[in-house]
Amino acid sequence: MTFWIIGLCVASYVLQWTVPGWTSRWWFSPIQGASEPWRFLTAAFLHSPSSLLHIVFNMIALWSVGPYLEATLGRARYLTLYVVSAIGGSVGMVVLAPALGSWGQAAVGASGAVFGLFGAVLVVLRRLGRSAGGIIGVIVVNGVLSFVLPGIAWQAHLGGLVTGALLGAAYAYAPRGRQHLVSVAATLVVVGGLVASTLVTYAQAGVPLG
Repeated sequence: MTFWIIGLCVASYVLQWTVPGWTSRWWFSPIQGASEPWRFLTAAFLHSPSSLLHIVFNMIALWSVGPYLEATLGRARYLTLYVVSAIGGSVGMVVLAPALGSWGQAAVGASGAVFGLFGAVLVVLRRLGRSAGGIIGVIVVNGVLSFVLPGIAWQAHLGGLVTGALLGAAYAYAPRGRQHLVSVAATLVVVGGLVASTLVTYAQAGVPLG
């Protein structure tokens, strides 16, 4: 699945260069998400056309943790983790938009989903009794860069990290014999929480849906 995700991101990046309007058609901003909810996910397969390093760094980060999580969790849970973390990154932007006044801030990139994988692998490593020092360092460095470098939607990083850590904990600590049940239930709970948080934020801000 990691190869497929990387392939989709690269293919989309090529389309961003060759198809006029491809980026703006699929990017995410909190205000656009209210009427076009698919943007919560599609933005995770776009990257900044003006910066090749954006997609390169994200794909390297994905490759560094993706195969391990895919082998440990299985394809279904791994793909679910990636997709829900990507959505969680967009939800992070929505939830923090009222405080930051960033309703129109457009964002692209797999960073929210990648941070979700970071959060999950941290929990999984702890559960297996393995050293998590390396991934903690990666999270800290990337977290600092999120605030230092201009044009980075750190809200998406935070949302993805929290979402991934929650799902990773549920997947890693599910008791044997009930892993499938716990995984499905936890996924539904997390997705439900993301949807509820989004709807409440839009309602409180008076943003119309649809």
